[in-house]
Amino acid sequence: MTVRYIGFEGVEGAGKSTVVRAVAARLEARGHEVVLVREPGGTPVGEEIRRLLLHSDDLSEWTEAALFAAARAELVFRVVGPALERGAFVLSDRTFYSSLAYQGAARGLGVDAVRSLNESVLGGIVPDLVVVLDLDPEVGFARETDRDRIGSAGLEFQRRVAEAYQKIAVDDPRVHTIDARLAAEDIVTACLGLLDDA
Repeated sequence: MTVRYIGFEGVEGAGKSTVVRAVAARLEARGHEVVLVREPGGTPVGEEIRRLLLHSDDLSEWTEAALFAAARAELVFRVVGPALERGAFVLSDRTFYSSLAYQGAARGLGVDAVRSLNESVLGGIVPDLVVVLDLDPEVGFARETDRDRIGSAGLEFQRRVAEAYQKIAVDDPRVHTIDARLAAEDIVTACLGLLDDA
C-alpha cells in the first residue's frame, strides 16, 4: 500500500502539532509535496465550525459529533482529496479517529455510531496510516495551560480518550502507537519508519 494520507492522534498535550510539522519537514527535504491540515479547520467553513466547537458555551454531544463530521467532510473534499489526487502527502493533525475516541467513547455516543456518521460523509477518503502519540493523560493535561472547551472537559475525560485510543490501536491495523515520551527526533524517525515499512 502506498501511504500518502497520515493522521496524527493522541490526548491533549501529546505533541501532535510539533510532530506533524517535523515529519512534514523531513518529507519535504526528500523532495515530496506535503499538505498540512488540521481538524477541525483547514477551510473557511471548517474554521468557523472550529470556533463553534472549541469556544461555544454549550453543545450537545451529538451536535458536537455532527459538527466535527461536517468540518471534516469539507476538508476532505476541498483539500485532502485534491492533494492526494496530485500525489502529495497529506499530514493531518487529528482525523475522524479523534471523533471515535472523543465523541464515540469518551462522550459515550458509541464508537460504531460515530464511525458510521463519519464514513457516511467522507466518501472513502480516510487515512492510510494513523499514528497515536501515546502519553499518560495526566502528563498531557498538565502541559495544556490554555484549554479550549474540549480540553476543559477534565482529566477523567482525557483518561477515557486515552483508553479509547489504546483499544482502537488493537482493533485497527492502520493505527500504530508511538511513545510520546521519546525524544522528538526519535518520534519523527519512528513515524518515517512506519511510512517506509508500509
